[in-house]
Amino acid sequence: MRVKSLFLQHGRQLTTLFVLILLSAALWALSPHFMSLSNWLNIAQQTAINAIIAAGMTFVIISAGIDLSVGSILALSGVVMASALQAGAPVPLALLLCLAVGALCGSANGLLIARGKLPPFIATLGMMSVARGAALIFSDGRPVSGFAPGFRAIANGEFLAIPLPVWIMAAVYLIAHLVLSRTRLGRYTYAIGGNEEATLLSGVNVKLHKTLVYSLAGLLSALAAILLTARLNSAQPIAGMNYELDAIAATVIGGTSLLGGEGQIFGTLIGAFIMGVLRNGLNLLGVSSFVQQTVIGAVIIVAVLLDMMMKKRRS
Repeated sequence: MRVKSLFLQHGRQLTTLFVLILLSAALWALSPHFMSLSNWLNIAQQTAINAIIAAGMTFVIISAGIDLSVGSILALSGVVMASALQAGAPVPLALLLCLAVGALCGSANGLLIARGKLPPFIATLGMMSVARGAALIFSDGRPVSGFAPGFRAIANGEFLAIPLPVWIMAAVYLIAHLVLSRTRLGRYTYAIGGNEEATLLSGVNVKLHKTLVYSLAGLLSALAAILLTARLNSAQPIAGMNYELDAIAATVIGGTSLLGGEGQIFGTLIGAFIMGVLRNGLNLLGVSSFVQQTVIGAVIIVAVLLDMMMKKRRS
């Protein structure tokens, strides 16, 4: 009974984990180097940025929304922070400025959707263009570099032989799990995605909580910008292109329904690792980036089709 109950509660996440294990085994058979510890640490470090953005996307999609602006917010947050560092601002102040820019952009999305009544697709599509243009204007279309040596340690440092970005990713997912499972924001996020009208009639401030969800997505995009800028040692105004697609893919592959009201944060983490493993394995096999893009797109389509089929079976 316990096994059956566990599968009913976490069936989609367990299935996704099984897919990750099968995929890893197949790539191991094709490339022996794939299962080395150094390669898995590399996969985890490469996955961290997409996984952190996808954590915010999970909140948005559970609330029956979508956010197409996360990649552009990452770029804008990154160039603002890099410009502050270049001007000699202390690292903690520059990091706070980066997070503030991301949260403000996310809040603007939330206000447009919650109070302006714009569809999430339209509001975030507009923000995607606004933030990208602002990043290009702010940086004059050029990369921003020249930081204090200690800044790179955020991406290149290690603790217990594990890269710091992996620890940061783990902390984000632990906090996100606690928020979704044990706070009002988490409960209301599920409720809004499941039935917004009923949630509103029950006395929940839907506008406030929608705004908070999009603010969180913007904040996590800015956190990803910090890691990416530290890793590259420069902020690119064109950074984050198609990151929104990767984040949506990781979220949907992990079992979060695009229709809202369903999803688990650790499923998203598994989904992000599936994408990271796919990319890493295809790189080891010498597959071109063009083919990789095609494979990722096909995976997204299959994941959404499976989600729709499972929805129909339950209804």
